[in-house]
This record gives sequence, C-alpha cells and structure tokens, in this order.
Amino acid sequence: MRLIPAIDIIDGQCVRLTKGNYATKKVYNENPLEVAKMFQDSGINYLHLVDLDGAKAKHIVNYKILELLATQTHLKIDFGGGLKSDDDLRIAFESGAHQVTGGSIAVKKPNVFESWIDTYGSEKIILGADCIQGKIAIQGWQEESALEVLSFIKDYSKKGIKNVICTDISKDGMLQGPAFELYTSILNQNPALNLIASGGVSCIDELPKLKALGCEGVIIGKAIYEGKITLKGLEEFQLNTN
Repeated sequence: MRLIPAIDIIDGQCVRLTKGNYATKKVYNENPLEVAKMFQDSGINYLHLVDLDGAKAKHIVNYKILELLATQTHLKIDFGGGLKSDDDLRIAFESGAHQVTGGSIAVKKPNVFESWIDTYGSEKIILGADCIQGKIAIQGWQEESALEVLSFIKDYSKKGIKNVICTDISKDGMLQGPAFELYTSILNQNPALNLIASGGVSCIDELPKLKALGCEGVIIGKAIYEGKITLKGLEEFQLNTN
C-alpha cells in the first residue's frame, strides 16, 4: 500500500481545512518545497498536491508550485483542484504532474473526463470520488450532487477508470479514523480497483487495517501536520510491510 502525504495549497502556503471548509484554514508551513523535501528525506515516494485556490477559481492556479516540487524532488505527484478544461490538464502535465485527479469535471462534464482517460490513459487519470452521506460532492466540496458514490465509481470503472481517490468529507480533517465501511463496500463491488483512501486517518494503527481491506494507497494529511503520525513511523511501516 502506497503512503501518500498531502500538501494543500492556498496563496502558495501549505494549509489544511476541516471538512473542506475554507473558513477553517490553518497554515502549517509557508514553504511547500520544504515540506515536500521533508517527505522525500523520510523515504516517501509519492505526493498528493491539491490546488485549493484552483478548486475555488475553477481553473488551475498553483501550477508554478507543482513545477517547483516536480523539478526539485523525485516525488511522483498526483495533482488536483480546479482542473476543468483540456488546457488545465495540459498545464498540469507540462508542470510535472505524474497523475491528475478529476472530481467535479467527472460529474459536470463526463464527456470531457472520459476523453482525458482515452487521451492520456487510465494510469494517468484518477477519479476523485469525494462524498458526504453517500452522495458525491463537487466544486471544492461546496456543492452536493444527487449521485450515489458507489454507482458513480462503478460506472466509471466500466469506462476504464482504474484509480480512485475516495474521501468521506465528514471524516476529513477530523482525526477520528477513515471510512472503513465505505471502502469495504467500494472494493466489494470493484475488487480490481486501485482505491486510495483519503480523509480521517488519525494514527499509524489504521494503516494496516486499510491495507488489509485492499486499499492500494492512503493519503495522509492533518495527522502528519498535527504530529499524530510521525514520518519516522511511516518509514517503519514501509520497512515492515515491504
């Protein structure tokens, strides 16, 4: 199971939100590159980079930070937030993204999202399936749709999607544990899916449980920044499970 620390960007700074609410913004570091290098030095190979300014603006904003992290580290970066057009996607890949995540676009403009899968391949495109009370949420989590998360993922799985990041928004930033039941349901329906758990991870003991469920990866954000999970602990987990 891949360990994927998260860096969320607002105004060029490393921040975290609670349940996606911009009013809860907390700045953890003004230098994202410093944070990314710290992850790299701890043996981490992957990074989840979210352009929260882009999510709000509905177009890519922080591509210069993506470019900086991609050129100054060897981290494989999946990038999301505000990717709404072919041009946004081109900029993200040209700026060094290893993969991109599309959420709102997959709901609002499925034809565009499906064309991305066809053009770039299913290994490069991740479906962002963020939900609250079982329904997909979009527009930086500010808007709830009528789509059921399980059918949404299943439909896109039939269209060729292999990688899915699923965040239960009610868990995000709460440090009360991830959505184990939701992930169990998703993997029961889609056993071949590369499911990346996101939201709520609070301690190192939850990681073996997610691995046992069959999650391909786990995104860890606030737990690292609040010191609930140490980078040393992540190093030891990787050594013990490899």
